[in-house]
Amino acid sequence: MTLIELLDHAGVFVFAITGALVAVRKEMDFFGFVVLALMPAVGGGTLRDIMLDEPVFWITDTTYLFVTLAAALITFVAHHLIQRLSEVLLWLDALGLSVFCAIGCAKALELGQGPVVAVVMGVITAVAGGIVRDVIANESPLVLHKEVYATAAFMGSLTYVVVPLSDQLCLVLAVAVAFVVRALGITLGLSLPTVKHR
Repeated sequence: MTLIELLDHAGVFVFAITGALVAVRKEMDFFGFVVLALMPAVGGGTLRDIMLDEPVFWITDTTYLFVTLAAALITFVAHHLIQRLSEVLLWLDALGLSVFCAIGCAKALELGQGPVVAVVMGVITAVAGGIVRDVIANESPLVLHKEVYATAAFMGSLTYVVVPLSDQLCLVLAVAVAFVVRALGITLGLSLPTVKHR
């Protein structure tokens, strides 16, 4: 397994935990934990593959499902402990976001899509699953508010398509850029402007 594949699986695991933690707040049963874990973990990649008319990645490699199920089970059993690690999870989530946007962008380009579509696919891979999770949980999606989240995925994806380097270097650089943008959002409290309803 390559480093990027390892990070991909780790990203799925962390995103699944963030979904399962929403199930904790909503006091759901274990089935609810699994559903909300699946959405951020594989939802974005699923939508990407459907839109690109490709076999859905977790159908061809069911390891992703087992990773997600494990994350849901661990959170169900040890959510009190996991909630104490919220700061660590925040940074791991940032890394997962960064990896997902780069992988989504790379896959679109490999399939012959243009740079604009590739950037969109990168963002979708990183954030669409979280939106679906929040909608199912009857919460307002995080990425539609002030958080520098989708912006980080956009910057990482954009970096991948505009930097004239090898695929591997582009992947690493895209992950780094997305992570730095998200990190700045976290540490400095940066946010996009919003419209205030009068």
